[in-house]
Order: sequence, then C-alpha cells, then structure tokens
Amino acid sequence: MHPDVKEILLNEEQIASRVAELGAQISADYAGEEVIAICALNGAMPFTCDLVRKMECDVIVDSIGASSYGSATVSSGVVKITKEPKQDVAGRHVLIIDDVFDSGLTISLLVDMLKDRGAKSVKSCVFLNKQIERKVTYKPDYIGYDIPDAFVIGYGLDYAEKYRQLPYVGVIKPEAVK
Repeated sequence: MHPDVKEILLNEEQIASRVAELGAQISADYAGEEVIAICALNGAMPFTCDLVRKMECDVIVDSIGASSYGSATVSSGVVKITKEPKQDVAGRHVLIIDDVFDSGLTISLLVDMLKDRGAKSVKSCVFLNKQIERKVTYKPDYIGYDIPDAFVIGYGLDYAEKYRQLPYVGVIKPEAVK
C-alpha cells in the first residue's frame, strides 16, 4: 500500500469483477447497436479502457476533457471543457464514462451538451458514486460502486495529478493533502 493511503476501499479483484459486470450490462443494453464511449479525461482512463474491453457491442472510443477540481480536493463548482470529442454524436448513441459522481455538475453538463448536439441517446457510467447531497437531480445510468464522502485516489483518480497509477482505490491521508 502506498504510504499516502490511509485505507484501501476497493482492491484490484473487486474492481475487475465490477467492471466485468458493468460491461455485460452495457453490452446487453446496446445489443445490436453502436455506441460512442466518451471517456472523461484524465481520471476515467483506466476505467474506460477496462470497461470497453468487457463490452461486446460495437464501441467507438473518444474522449472529452472536463474539470471542476484543478488541484483541490473539492469541486470548484465551475466545469471547464478542456478537450472536445472528435466524433460527431448527431444521431448516435453516446455513453459518457467518468470516474467519480460527486457534485454531479460535470456529468449533467456533458449529458446536456451532447443531447444539444443531437445525440440519439446519452447515458452515463460512473465508476464511483459518492454518497453526498447534490444540487443536481441527474443520476448516472450505470454505477460501479457507492462510496462514502472521502477523497479517494488510485485507479485513475488523483490528487494534484499524482496517484493515478495505483491499482486500487484508497482514501488519501489528510497529511498528504497540501
């Protein structure tokens, strides 16, 4: 375990098992259809890679850059789009893949943005769902795990761009946050 991790919430085996379950569920829902899987950079990259390998429907992978954190441990409340997807979503099914559903601002903004661009359907899949009160009413279509309100790192999740490489999800020690 990394010295900056207070406790491990999800180990590699738990992650792999749930990702396989989500891949099967999404595949069944999109059977016979093509879907554009849009990865929310950078945190959802490992989850997206693992998930699309478990999907048996036709998948096109793209990405979008959106952030509301910067180097903080809480959302700023302002979502910045830093990279646009390359694919034209008009008339196509879209699945947004994100790492953590906490404030809900990023996902709800992305869903609305892609619907406005004429997507046939827009669904979302989040790896982690923080158990907090939200100001948005949007709920993800697919959820990996519910977690407590803690700042987590690993499996793509970072603090100040560090710790993404950890193969598990852990709670960061307070003294590691500067």
